[in-house]
Amino acid sequence: MKYGPLGRSGLIVSRICLGGNSWGAKGRRGWGKFDEAEAPAYFRRALDVGITFFDTADAYNAGRSEEIMGATLMKLVKREEIVLSTKVGIRMSPAQNDQGTGRKHLMAAVDEQLKRLQTDYIDVYQVHRLDPYSPIEETMYSLDQLVRSGKVRYIGGSTMPAYKFAQMIMIADWKGYARPIAMQNLYNMIQREEEREMNRLCEEQGVGLIPYSPLARGFLAGNRNKEGGGATERSRNDAQVQAGTYRDSDWEIVDRLKKIALGKNCTPAQAALAWLLSKPYMAAPIIGATDLEQLSSAAKATEFTITSDEAKALEEPYQFRVSPAN
Repeated sequence: MKYGPLGRSGLIVSRICLGGNSWGAKGRRGWGKFDEAEAPAYFRRALDVGITFFDTADAYNAGRSEEIMGATLMKLVKREEIVLSTKVGIRMSPAQNDQGTGRKHLMAAVDEQLKRLQTDYIDVYQVHRLDPYSPIEETMYSLDQLVRSGKVRYIGGSTMPAYKFAQMIMIADWKGYARPIAMQNLYNMIQREEEREMNRLCEEQGVGLIPYSPLARGFLAGNRNKEGGGATERSRNDAQVQAGTYRDSDWEIVDRLKKIALGKNCTPAQAALAWLLSKPYMAAPIIGATDLEQLSSAAKATEFTITSDEAKALEEPYQFRVSPAN
């Protein structure tokens, strides 16, 4: 495992992050099977292979993901040895203020999340989704207060328009508030729209990328069939990856990925992660795992290097849905 700073900060993270969307998903998704009994083995394996960066959210499985991390992960390791990130902003109940990024919800949500996670502080607290009502000035002031209180160490954002994230950074700099150091967005070899604006903004502003779905819901593992389904439980049961989901250009990218992986004696998934890690703005892709060996494989991906020629070959077939800015 390799390690490095998260954005322009002094926070050191493993170059692979383990995501928590599967924790507490038992009975909620066809491919999600993990609950409190299964979780310790996965957290132990993650720690054994050098993963020290863990991500979750209050909205993941109605808070169960945070609860399971608190009940298991926090019992396996000293708190200062890991970096824990979580997110806030998605509706948690029918109550009008149990959602969003206004001061009332942020102040209440963080206390509930600390209880579920069984910790005194959150290393990286991210805006999961901005709401249409809360002024960004109010959101940034509230996040800064959480940092000053000691409940949060750093802040970040997740999927949003680049201009909104730029506003968050601008207000932080103008007011002297805590500045975002991380952006968790959707970015992988067959979903590169974020290269148009968000990734450029993050590189210029010293914000580290921690993208989710780095393997495009498993597609870049190279085990899917054009007719639908594949070799894994998720490929057979995930409604978002059935036949017709992918474009011809996506299949061409996977074919090239397999050839490059073969030449490096690695798996397509490892080569796809190595491609992400070659980007200058990349901090740590967030992986999911439904098999223990996937954790070992992902950690080993940090040992492989994608050359500029290989990157060019992998990127050439891609068809932007909207043309990237020059």
